Amino acid sequence: MTNRPRETHRTALTRAAFIAAPLCLLAYGAIRLSDPEHGPGLAWTSGHLALTGGALLFGVIFLGLLRMSEPTTGASRLSARIATSLGLVGVVALTAQAVIDLVVGFRADDKAGMRQLFENVQSHPGVMPAVYTVGPALFYVGILWLVIQLAVQRRITVWTPVLMVLGTATMAAGLDLLPLAGLLYCAALSPLGRDAATPRPAFAE
Repeated sequence: MTNRPRETHRTALTRAAFIAAPLCLLAYGAIRLSDPEHGPGLAWTSGHLALTGGALLFGVIFLGLLRMSEPTTGASRLSARIATSLGLVGVVALTAQAVIDLVVGFRADDKAGMRQLFENVQSHPGVMPAVYTVGPALFYVGILWLVIQLAVQRRITVWTPVLMVLGTATMAAGLDLLPLAGLLYCAALSPLGRDAATPRPAFAE
């Protein structure tokens, strides 16, 4: 009984995350398009706040997708947990990148100042792969791995991984296409929130 409020809160957060996370991505993309200079100011700050919130909510999505993979055993369970772990590392990297962008935007007076601050941060050993290249790539590896596995297990429709792959390819094609990528992610993920928030029965001993 004492865990019911906590469980209710977790369920509500999970359902909301499957809609809010891709919408945050869409919002970031739209705000970015409204600021062709991509310099410090309200647009930069509000856009990266949306990106930060979206990245954190994707952490909730990964845990929800892992929950959807249960009950399972053996190789399938190990596969889902590896994918989730990779994805969560990617979430940390994306969050760190967004926070760095926010701090740079607050500290710089103009675009040239931002460029100098970014160079200072990225010059530290390990920052580029951890925060800007390898780390964020693990997010996409993890989430595509999970939705493809769930589709193979017939726990979700095959259209979910198709839309996710299209959304990821759209982002890779250019940051100006982020609003479209957000819509594709939203179409793929929003129907899953209810199932992801529902506890799965355990295997009988």
